[in-house]
Parts: sequence; C-alpha cells; structure tokens
Amino acid sequence: MTTTPGAGSADASSGASRPTSLSPSRAGDFMQCPLLYRFRVIDRLPEKPSAAATRGTLVHAVLERLFDHPAHERTVPRAKELLPGQWERLLETKPELAELFPEGDEGAGLARWLSEAEALVERWFTLEDPTRLEPVEREFFVEAELESGLRLRGIIDRVDVAPTGEVRIVDYKTGKAPRPEYAEGALFQMKFYALVVWRLRQVVPRRLQLVYLGSGDVLTYDPVPADLERVERKLHALWEAIREATETGDWRPRPTKLCGWCDHQAVCPEFGGTPPVYPLVVRPRDGADRPAGS
Repeated sequence: MTTTPGAGSADASSGASRPTSLSPSRAGDFMQCPLLYRFRVIDRLPEKPSAAATRGTLVHAVLERLFDHPAHERTVPRAKELLPGQWERLLETKPELAELFPEGDEGAGLARWLSEAEALVERWFTLEDPTRLEPVEREFFVEAELESGLRLRGIIDRVDVAPTGEVRIVDYKTGKAPRPEYAEGALFQMKFYALVVWRLRQVVPRRLQLVYLGSGDVLTYDPVPADLERVERKLHALWEAIREATETGDWRPRPTKLCGWCDHQAVCPEFGGTPPVYPLVVRPRDGADRPAGS
C-alpha cells in the first residue's frame, strides 16, 4: 500500500515543511523514530530507491489496473501482461528508478526483478478471485478532519461494498505476514483507514483485510466503534508529541534493529553523524521565538 506523506506548510525562509496532517506511514515513522519523521517530513532528505518498495508499487499498480478489464478478462496471463507497461509508466514518472539495475546487469537484473513481481501477482489469484469482485474504489484517497482539527489522510488500496451496504477495506502487502504477536502493529494502518472512513461516512467498516502476497496469508479484523475511538485517542496523543517536537526542535532518535535499513545514518547521532540545522523556528518554553541553533 502506498500512503500519502503527512502534508506540511512550507517555511518561507528554508522551504522546510511544517506538519499539518497525519498519514499512516508518517505516524509509523514517528512511532519508530522521531528523528526519522523529521528527516522525511520536515527536512525532506532524499532517499535511495528501494527494489523491494518499487516492486510493491509496481504490483499495486497492476492489481489496480486489472479491474479496468471486464470480470472474465481478469486472469493471470492478463495481469502478467500489464507488468511491463506499468513498469514503463513508473520509469516515466521516476527516471531515477533505473538506478536499481546497475549498468551491465540491467537486462538480467530487471528480468529477475520482474519475475519476482510476476510471482507475487500470480499468488494473489490464489487468495482472491477478481472475477467475483467489483470494487467501488481503488487507490482511494481519503482525508478527514477530526473535531480537534487534526487532519488524517491516506490512500486505500481497495474498497468493496456488499449489496447490504457493508464496507470492506482491503490492503495488499508484498511482504510476508507478521507473526501473531506483531499482528496488532500491522493492523494499525487499517484501523487508521477505518477511522477516516467512519468519520467521513458515519459507517464503521465491516471488515479490514490485509492480503500478504509474500507469504500467501490473509489477515482479517472486524472493527467496532470502541476500537476506532482508541485509535483516535492514540493519534491525538501522537499528534501532540509531533507538535511539541516541531515547536521545540527536540527530535530524538530511537535506535532499533530497523536502523540498519535507514538511509540517514550519515546524519544520525546514533551513528556519529550530525543532523542538518533545524530549518524551522524553535519556540522555547518561555514563548519567545528564536531561530534553530541559536
């Protein structure tokens, strides 16, 4: 699933972004490491393209476009036929993705990579039957403002609505399903979307469904209002912490095993680096504004 980054207003002097909304991805960044959130949302530091993430984007695009075809044409061969064209479209929008395949290996490397994407697409057909599905929404951008003023936003892979009006939110994952003890973390994104849909349409989705193409598992959860109210309280607390860090400039790294995959080790104190000068005005607790670093 691709989610929108937390939107921000630009700082006139630096072009930096001041957070104004929250998405599941950026909420996850802050919970994982506040400094990572700062690097991505405020500093907007560049990150190298990832073969795994790009493959996920490609597979999502194929599964979305497959529903452009009549039900009887939603077959494995047709889905595989979509892969090269969707890859070309990705390259047109992001030419830097060509760097994923080094010179001299671009032919064989790309072929292997596309073959892995094919396998993920083919596995989807063992988990769901697209000839029996007619989504009401695909790659559906949602945004809602809570009573507190907090804006939530994201992109839902697929929304199905039964003839009885019951709503199912579906998200594709190209990785493997988490172990049971980590399932709650995996469901956070889905509950986030369910909360937004609830606030927008006053309907609690009947089912949340995560489809793991990497392992061939389907994880489902049926939310109730109390679940979504807890998520709303959690998001308010998270947003308050983000606002506090934005105003004070106090973004602390939170080292975990995930640090090994971070693109920002060179500017992270945990690895001996120095973060860029904080680009927003810092507000001390006495209320007086001062430039960051003064």
